[in-house]
Amino acid sequence: MPITTVQQVVDPEYQLYAHPLLPRGKPFLLVVLSGWGEGKEDEYNAIHKSNCVIIKRLRNIYPWRWRTLKAHGDVVGLPTENDPGNGEVGNNALGCGKIIIQRASLVDTAIASGELYKGAGWLYSKEAWVNGGTLHLIGLLSDGGVHSRYDQLAAIIRAAADHCCKKMRLHILTDGRDVPDGTSLGFVEQLEKELEGIRKYGCDAQIASGGGRMFVTMDRYEADWRIVQRGWYAHVLGISPHKFESATEAITKLKQADPKQVNDQFLPPFVVVRKNGQPWGIIEDEDIVINFNFRADRMIQLSKAFVDENFDKFDRVRWPNVRYVAMVQYDVEAKLPVHFLVAPPVIDKLSGKYLCANGIRTFVVSESQKMGHVTFNWNGNRGSKLDQRLETYHEVQSENVRFELEPEMRTRTIARVAHDALLSGLYDYVRVMFAAADMVGHTHDLEATKRACECIDAAIKLLLNGVDKCGGVFMIIGDHGNCDDMAQREKDGNPLLDDKGRAHPKTSHSMGEVPIGIGGPGLPRCVRFRKNLRNVGLANATATFMNLLGFEAPYHYEPSLLTFDWNKWEFTGVHEEYIPPVDNQRAVIKR
Repeated sequence: MPITTVQQVVDPEYQLYAHPLLPRGKPFLLVVLSGWGEGKEDEYNAIHKSNCVIIKRLRNIYPWRWRTLKAHGDVVGLPTENDPGNGEVGNNALGCGKIIIQRASLVDTAIASGELYKGAGWLYSKEAWVNGGTLHLIGLLSDGGVHSRYDQLAAIIRAAADHCCKKMRLHILTDGRDVPDGTSLGFVEQLEKELEGIRKYGCDAQIASGGGRMFVTMDRYEADWRIVQRGWYAHVLGISPHKFESATEAITKLKQADPKQVNDQFLPPFVVVRKNGQPWGIIEDEDIVINFNFRADRMIQLSKAFVDENFDKFDRVRWPNVRYVAMVQYDVEAKLPVHFLVAPPVIDKLSGKYLCANGIRTFVVSESQKMGHVTFNWNGNRGSKLDQRLETYHEVQSENVRFELEPEMRTRTIARVAHDALLSGLYDYVRVMFAAADMVGHTHDLEATKRACECIDAAIKLLLNGVDKCGGVFMIIGDHGNCDDMAQREKDGNPLLDDKGRAHPKTSHSMGEVPIGIGGPGLPRCVRFRKNLRNVGLANATATFMNLLGFEAPYHYEPSLLTFDWNKWEFTGVHEEYIPPVDNQRAVIKR
């Protein structure tokens, strides 16, 4: 019989059956460690160099309940094996239990096939620039492949010029996070050559404004609307205290003016002006704005500012009537924005839908910087709850300071909130994400990152004490690597050193595997991870935690990682073999 807790299953499509070996009714804790990988254990691995007593004990004392999974490349739907994982793709996989072909891959395919230039979004844009509107392109100037890619931007620039665009303005956001700090000038030089090429064919193309991604435009989860406001004033209105005659001059002089605080990530907003001081490219009525970031989280707020007539987060001063188009639609549920160049991935049969349909009461907590990863991305890039009665979301407001200055972030508060939720008896399933290891790891401050890791380790200790008190079960998992490797590497894996013998700092995600661990007093002693876990990834963890909740996982999910040691079976009888569900059939126990 299917198991229910609060409500009966309404849709048979989402019916779950009790797992034949794992008990239901034990409180379950899932801890997601953002940016926490299992990298080379050297002096540039913040986890290895920190005093993370609990994590290291779990890994070393219970090796049969501690393994690693792939979290990059094709196992999370990215174009190549050289693409590091990230919070969006990792939590998509964890939330739906399948490998999803992700946005970057979909854009690549659409460009290569030419379908992008035949689609409704492109034709909607082209109609406006053929009639005299200016094409504005806004996004992250980078080849990091997490939010955008330079080659995709270049393809759009060339195609727009080929399709009779006569005036084009670029509003660029410098990276220094998914690519090394200091590379922004190289990308600007590359872009200037691209624009020079199309100017020869009659397209008036110029860089008009910019700023660093962590200070201008690219806020996420409404953590700090001032970031978006700075971008609006620079990109749309042409207003900034920092005006220069080129983007190269802007980047160079802004860094020289404050070398300790200003880097690619935190570059102040700037406006590129003519010799008479007038901006090259304010955004006006009848213009076209294409947002060339394919990833959603850091462009949803700017999109709202462009399309929402009731917008009230800051004074827009002027709201131009533009045609606003995204590279890929950012929120499928809210249809934000309505117009886009490439359709987003279809993510269905979510674990949350199954669990809600079977009455599981879920509590989710993180801080603003990551809350959307364990809600929006987890729920297939949908902005609302899956069930208002059964899901409780608790957001802890992030502090709006540079992360290396307060590396613990809101870790302690999140841990206390989750601990109380576990012991309240109100929830079957508590999902937690800790942000600090990832956010501080991006700053390349090794000492601060070690402090972040140690604070997370202490938080895990508190949470596991809670699991012990309530007789529950836990899973701990990373969503992608970062703080496990904070140095750029040579091809042989050794750190890339400068002329003074210091490692070049690394701010981007690593491609190491991520940990997964299980335990708790409610977990039978017989439960083990399978020995051969080659080529398994984050999507396999979904069926695994559904098993730990006491359910057979849907047959179309990637297989569970669990097996059973019959010598330690402690409930009923002697079993010879457990066969997991295949092709929509129930699991089988052969006796």
